[in-house]
Amino acid sequence: MDDRVSRLARAEAQGLRIAIVCRTLAVLACAIIFVVSYQSVDRLPRFTGIVALTTFVLIGMIYYPLIGSRWDRPWAKYLLFSLDILLLCACFVIIPISPSHEVPQILAFRGYGIYYLLPFVGLACLSLSWGLVAWTGVITAIGWWSAFGYVVSGMETTLSWADLPKKASTQDYEQIFLSINFIGIGNRVEETGFVLILALILAVAVYRSRSVFFAQLRAEDEREAERQARERVSQTLGQYVPETIAARLVEDSASMEPQVRQGAVLIADIEAFSTFAAGRDPHDVIETLNAFLAECTDRISRRDGVVISYLGDGFLVTFNTPLAIDNPAVAALQAAQDLISLTEQRSFKGHRVKLRIGIASGDIAAGIVGSAKRQAFTVYGDTVNRAARLEQFNKKTGTTVLMDAATKAEAADFCATRCLGDHELRGLSQAVEVWTPAAPN
Repeated sequence: MDDRVSRLARAEAQGLRIAIVCRTLAVLACAIIFVVSYQSVDRLPRFTGIVALTTFVLIGMIYYPLIGSRWDRPWAKYLLFSLDILLLCACFVIIPISPSHEVPQILAFRGYGIYYLLPFVGLACLSLSWGLVAWTGVITAIGWWSAFGYVVSGMETTLSWADLPKKASTQDYEQIFLSINFIGIGNRVEETGFVLILALILAVAVYRSRSVFFAQLRAEDEREAERQARERVSQTLGQYVPETIAARLVEDSASMEPQVRQGAVLIADIEAFSTFAAGRDPHDVIETLNAFLAECTDRISRRDGVVISYLGDGFLVTFNTPLAIDNPAVAALQAAQDLISLTEQRSFKGHRVKLRIGIASGDIAAGIVGSAKRQAFTVYGDTVNRAARLEQFNKKTGTTVLMDAATKAEAADFCATRCLGDHELRGLSQAVEVWTPAAPN
């Protein structure tokens, strides 16, 4: 949240700078018009007008370098716009309509009008501050009425719409409306009312823009958080994690926490890979192996398996941890079939690829291990050890896939199997009942 607020503050500061630049250009344009208009009637520009325009420019030049700096204050922009508006309202009072001072100053309000103040309301929108927009509208109304009231207070005679008779004739209108003493209070009410309505509408529009701005920032933050989460998953589980698997793991963050869950472990190893690698360029060997492992990982992910680690020319896969799935034993056997099918389609540059696969089911302990700088998701326990020993036992039995009794029991309806009897496997304290798919390997 703090980052989003600071980013909005930077956007507000940039918008305020643009407003100051536009304000300065507008004042310069007014100065040119001011001078040209007086020259067109062979009169010199009034000194008070030149001073007012110069003051506008100086105020902007002083404030511009302060925007967004450590000397800037939240109230400064409110003060700036207030000074601008009040200074312009003062011009309607202090710049006389006629050098003779005989013409009532009220004609300045009738001849020019409040629309000279509207650009300030528009410039306030560039600041992306709805409060400043509303404040500008209010100050415009206050300044305009204050200047109007001051001028009217100095008039000996005033006329307004209320002075018209009920059944006014054309002559009555001419006498009232065309009189130099006509002040038109109703017109001032309408002017300031429309300015306040306009300021309110623009303030709501700016508020809406801020909401959209924050929504975009939230969306960016969410995308960045998801990207970082995916990176953590990739760094924890390995360099290659399929997008679908990573997305599901990001959604279920608890799946990466330490746990013991019933699942299946598949361990595969490429048979006679050292024979293929002997005498070949190491770069060529690694490139070929990586391409094959990428295909294997893709097929495993289709069965909702997760490659926990690559073991030289082999890999360790889990089902139902860290990604929760139904029937992990069946998924493991399906993945094994997919891998065997892949080896029948692929060869290592003429060298036939063959896998040895061991599958075991049971409790799997899993969790993240490592230091604060480097971590990895790992699995361990008897189920993992059995899968590793079964994979190696394929050498003795001449099979491709071996499974334990727990896997056979859970996947009994999936495929026919045959029992190879109980065997003592290296590193295990008890004999393991070994099974293999009955279909040809």
